[in-house]
Amino acid sequence: MSAGPVVQRVEPSGGAPPSPLRRHVPAQTPEALPATLPLCTDALDFDEDDDLEVFSKDTTLTDGNSFSSLVPTSPSSMINQYKFEDEPDISDIFITVDDPESHITAIETFITYRVVTKTTRSEFDSSEYEVRRRYQDFLWLKSKLEETHPTLIIPPLPEKFIMKGMVERFNDDFIETRKKALHKFLNRIAEHPTLTFNEDFKVFLTAQAWELASHKKQGPGFLERMGQSVRAVASSMRGVKNRPDDIAVISDYVDIFSQKTNALDKIAQRIYKEEKEYLEQMKEYGPIFTLWSASEEDLASSLKGIASCIDKCCLATEQQMSGLSSSLIPITHEYVLYGEMLTGVMKRRDQIQTELDGKVYAMANKKADTERLKEEIGKLEDKVECANNALKADWDRWKQNMQNDMKSAFTTMAQNNVNYYEECLATWETFLSSQTNDLPQEEDPEDLS
Repeated sequence: MSAGPVVQRVEPSGGAPPSPLRRHVPAQTPEALPATLPLCTDALDFDEDDDLEVFSKDTTLTDGNSFSSLVPTSPSSMINQYKFEDEPDISDIFITVDDPESHITAIETFITYRVVTKTTRSEFDSSEYEVRRRYQDFLWLKSKLEETHPTLIIPPLPEKFIMKGMVERFNDDFIETRKKALHKFLNRIAEHPTLTFNEDFKVFLTAQAWELASHKKQGPGFLERMGQSVRAVASSMRGVKNRPDDIAVISDYVDIFSQKTNALDKIAQRIYKEEKEYLEQMKEYGPIFTLWSASEEDLASSLKGIASCIDKCCLATEQQMSGLSSSLIPITHEYVLYGEMLTGVMKRRDQIQTELDGKVYAMANKKADTERLKEEIGKLEDKVECANNALKADWDRWKQNMQNDMKSAFTTMAQNNVNYYEECLATWETFLSSQTNDLPQEEDPEDLS
């Protein structure tokens, strides 16, 4: 991932004190910290049987009051909250998600994943941590990041799946795909110039299970989250006025981007399915020529040659499909989820704008205490500007990363296709050459005279 402009967040004074959670795995002294390659919607409730639920695409908006505690409400502090700096991309935290483990209890079955963190940051008590996390823990982290940074672009999580009618609830492919997606999710956060220093992210990486459970209880209750959801729906129903031109451009881009990535994802999935069906037919096609050669002595060599070519093309097709499933499809689907995430970001920004518009309308019609409204309008204006600044600061970084990811995926896909067709072409050309050489040569009429 190439580095875009760095957004540095300056914490406002009077912020929350550091978390008291200090439990960790005893420090080890590795010879070197291995660099981990990154792989390739806010849920209101986290059911225990989370791995069997349908993925929540809720775009719950945060309460204005929770936003105000995190964002300065004066123009001078607002200017310094997000700033761009050209800094070298030096990683000081490495995260690996691996070792999926199934847990079966009397009431549920779920998977946990080992999360290993290695870091040189001074705010960590140890250089290495190892914890186990289940999917609902990742959901909690994502919702906390959205709550704390409502207009930053939070990396998406893989969807939840329903596994009805299956003897094996979690097959190996499902677990492997989810593990890679969770690995990428954490590394995306670690690479983000602001999210990487989030306190909840640190707790997620370092706290033991019982400590994390205790920390989760400090969050907003169910009724408060329901209130946020109601406000979100009301905001989306009313619409937004006075949206700044640069924000409107981003919103239009998100709409088009979501449409294109959704179409691309569906087509790529369909192509993969059709190639899989084609491969299955090819695997049945080749043996027929082999069996036929046993009863056709004069054609035996040609029939066996065709069977051999089909077998080689099957292997090439499997490699081509593997490239499609490991490069293009994961990236396009991740950015489908990013499109949903960006839509949620715009809704959270618009909620603050809608609240401001409502106060301005009340002020113009003198429907409430004028002095109180002036104070509230001033604070909301600061909130809107801070939200816009945060979004615009993160937008350029995200867009550059997206373009790099897409270009890499398209280049890999193109090279895989070239290799596939060249290999198949060479296979059939070799067969054709062998058959041409075996044909009887016609005598030249001049030689007969």
